[in-house]
Amino acid sequence: MLLASEEHQIAAILESPSAPLLANRLMIALEEEKKRREKFYHDIDDDMKVEFINGEIIVHSPVKKEHTDATGFLYHLLDIYVRIHALGYVGYEKVLTALTRNDYEPDVVFFGVEKATHFKKGHWKYPAPDFVVEVLSDGTEHRDRGIKFNDYAAHGVAEYWIIDPQDETIEQYFLEGEVYKLHLKLSEGQIRSKVVEGFAIEVKAVFEEELNLAELRRILEK
Repeated sequence: MLLASEEHQIAAILESPSAPLLANRLMIALEEEKKRREKFYHDIDDDMKVEFINGEIIVHSPVKKEHTDATGFLYHLLDIYVRIHALGYVGYEKVLTALTRNDYEPDVVFFGVEKATHFKKGHWKYPAPDFVVEVLSDGTEHRDRGIKFNDYAAHGVAEYWIIDPQDETIEQYFLEGEVYKLHLKLSEGQIRSKVVEGFAIEVKAVFEEELNLAELRRILEK
């Protein structure tokens, strides 16, 4: 389904006498991009954190400790909770998410049972998740708030969290129609997922080890 803004772009092109030429150039460019994408799939390996975005290969630099901590702390809480309650599958960092045009490796992803039942041993390319988390870094923030924000929404990812490990905040977005709407932004208190049924944690547990362990014990004792 096209967004309203995309419908306007198409309408503007169709008003141009050069529309057939533009369409032909676009098809040639997309065919060349498709070949680069196939080569990308062939060349990547397990040691690389790399994405394919609008025809460009993005190789990620090492991240700061606070980024790694936030990703790991949330992943462990979410993964344990989901496995205990048999709600689906949780992955982190190296889960290649193949959308219509682009391939991302989000920091944390959740797939409900309907999708997760299709994942078998050797699986390496995944569909759009039901819930995505991106942890900001200096080199990725513009994509996390830009192309990824729009692409996840366009592919029906129902819930999106953006974590700022520097400011220690979590932004929670829910998909409403074709776009994300900010539900809340918290630096403390409890955050509750709408997609992962019953999953609710203290925000500080994503940033502080002792609180993370306390939340982990609470989840395990339920």
